[in-house]
Amino acid sequence: MAEEKVKSAVAAPEAKTAKGEAPKDAKAAAPVVAVGAGKAASRKRVRKTVSLAHAHVTATYNNTIISIAEPNGNVLAWASAGACGFKGTRKSTPYAATVTAEKVVERVVPYGVQKLKVFVKGVGTGREQAIRGLHAAGLEIEGIFD
Repeated sequence: MAEEKVKSAVAAPEAKTAKGEAPKDAKAAAPVVAVGAGKAASRKRVRKTVSLAHAHVTATYNNTIISIAEPNGNVLAWASAGACGFKGTRKSTPYAATVTAEKVVERVVPYGVQKLKVFVKGVGTGREQAIRGLHAAGLEIEGIFD
């Protein structure tokens, strides 16, 4: 029935005046709103739930980078000491690694991550503190792989 109204409104353009307005005396020329017209429906982003994730810690002489991924490899969140606001030689400190770990855990909380397998790479001073920071932020460490 709504489609018939839309077709009739489209099929009768002569009912409008030169300015594109409907005549005031015509009751049949009432505005018809087509289905789906107007703003597009906003979609709510659905986050997946991941109970077990992999944390990859790369500790170099100059920086500490932590990324948390699903077991299949899709990265959920990452952080580095430089991205957390540390500059210069302070990026390579154990404190910077702890702050980085806490920041990356904040970003994965909406995904429901509870357990981690930690893969450590590099020789930097932030190796141990990054793992301790992940544990202190409330995640259970399943295993540490070097």
